[in-house]
Amino acid sequence: MKDFSNKYIFIYATVLVLVVAAVLATTATLLKPFQIKNVNTEKVQNLLAAINVEASFDEAETLYKEYFKEELGINKEGNVVDVYNVAEGKMVEGTERPFAIDVKKQQSLLKEGQDVVFPLYVYEKDGQKGYVIPLQGAGLWGDIWGNIALAADFNTVVGVNFDHAGETPGLGAEITTKGFQEPFIGKHIYDAAGNFTSVIVKKNADATTGNEVDAISGGTITSTGVSDMLKKDLEFYQNYRNKIVE
Repeated sequence: MKDFSNKYIFIYATVLVLVVAAVLATTATLLKPFQIKNVNTEKVQNLLAAINVEASFDEAETLYKEYFKEELGINKEGNVVDVYNVAEGKMVEGTERPFAIDVKKQQSLLKEGQDVVFPLYVYEKDGQKGYVIPLQGAGLWGDIWGNIALAADFNTVVGVNFDHAGETPGLGAEITTKGFQEPFIGKHIYDAAGNFTSVIVKKNADATTGNEVDAISGGTITSTGVSDMLKKDLEFYQNYRNKIVE
């Protein structure tokens, strides 16, 4: 009788585990499209935020099609290998939509010396063309990321937005605030001689240089992470910039 009871309990527990696993797997499968949509919509909202356009979840896609014209895939040589027409919703050149490129993965491949393609977003606002470059870096406690929007000269900063995985509230987490982001507007990533400098985040920034922004008080490591991220990621696009300027 005892063996029968133990066998019954074992079978019951096994069936229960299988049923719960099946329910969880089904739920995850059903929710996946919604999760992907939420992630993509947040990405679109952040791209719009970089050009100083606020968008709710519901209006993000419409505003994206209004302001953004093309998504480009850029290789190390600065050549355009993928072109996606946003308004028409179709690939014009290449095979992979730049929006779908995993920037962090491409950065890892770049470190390994492999061929890579990074996304570049072309927008038009108030009759002026510009570019948005996605950013991915490291802060004090984890990943930091964001976007930087440049004017048609590929030099003047129009706007930025940053986010983080786990920076300290009140310190490194301040990179998400307007107080930190707005001073980037109007800065330049080239000096007067035409040399690439990026935008430097540092303590006691010199406002007269045109390419320095004050670091966060008490958030030095995160601020340095933003500065390093900007220089590293903007530098990749310089071959492309040289081609379009020429």
